[in-house]
Order: sequence, then structure tokens, then C-alpha cells
Amino acid sequence: MPQSSPRNHRNNPYTLDRMFAQVHHSAAGSLWRFRTELGALATVTASGWELETMVTLGWTLIVFGLVAMTALAVPWTRQLVVRRAWCVISRHRIQRVCFETRMHTRSGRLPLVVRITPTEVGERALIWCRAGICADDFTAHAPEIAAACLARQARVEGSRRWAQLVYVDIVRRDTLAPHHVIHSGLALMPPRWRKAS
Repeated sequence: MPQSSPRNHRNNPYTLDRMFAQVHHSAAGSLWRFRTELGALATVTASGWELETMVTLGWTLIVFGLVAMTALAVPWTRQLVVRRAWCVISRHRIQRVCFETRMHTRSGRLPLVVRITPTEVGERALIWCRAGICADDFTAHAPEIAAACLARQARVEGSRRWAQLVYVDIVRRDTLAPHHVIHSGLALMPPRWRKAS
């Protein structure tokens, strides 16, 4: 039987902590977690309001449709939109996995995802750990983070300067993998011919 990690919170010796720990959702915390969505909604609403004062509602919808079609038709803007969308999704999934794996303080405060940026292979998140949480907690739950973010792998690295900062690299693509694999013809040969002399 494999020995369990002492940092794995599934083996919590304090079984009654579940009953006493409550997750507090403050208004400031909710605003911080949904800052990208709220910023995008405010921008679209304000620009739609301003555009509607200049032209009719029909032309406003046509302009928004053309902007959306252009953003999705041009390859580099489509890539930018898709990568930023994955950043937002990954941020919410990291927060959810922190809640589900009990990587929060006893009072229920989750680590803060300060920044998440797209990289060539996926995303890189900068996480501010609250008191009682460290980089080893994220390392112990790296497979859960990868599964929650729909990724191949999650790599965790602590900051060299500050102990409360953790970098989580979410790997979605392998840029070094071959794009076209040439299969060997030996697999199609009968087994007696494949034997080495």
C-alpha cells in the first residue's frame, strides 16, 4: 500500500474542521474573482450605449457583429481571444480546485490568483498564498490542478524571493512534439520477419 503524503488534505487528521470552516464570499472577493468578466461587460455596455446615441440600434448591432466576426476571422486576433478565454477559465478552475481540495485557510479564504498570462504552451498563474498555505500544497495537488484546468500537466514553482508567491504553469500544448508522425512499416510485417537474426 503506498504511503500517503502528509501534505495531502484528503488525509486530514482534523475531521471536525469541515463542520467549523465556512467559506466567506465577500463583495470585494467576488469583484476580484470576476474582474475580467465585469470589465468586459462594462466596456461592451459603455461602448454600446455611446454607439447607440450616435446611430440606431440596428447599426449598433451590425457594428458589434462586424467587430466580433473580424476578431474571430483574423488568425492572430482569434488566437489572442482564445488564449485570453483560456486564462479566464483556468483562473476560475484554479479557484475551484483550491476550494475542493481544501487548499484554503481554516476560515475559508482561498489563495488569490493575482495574475494569469498566456504562454506558448498554456498559461502561467501567479498565486498569492494566504497564511497556512504554501507552494508544497500546490505541488501535492498538481494532478488535480491539471485535471481541473483540462490540461496535460500542471507545474508548480515557488518564488525565489517571496515564500507566499507561487507560479503554476498549466501545460496544454507540447510545442516540441512532432506535428506529423511517420509510422514504421515494420508493424505491418508478419511477426516471423520482424525477428532479428
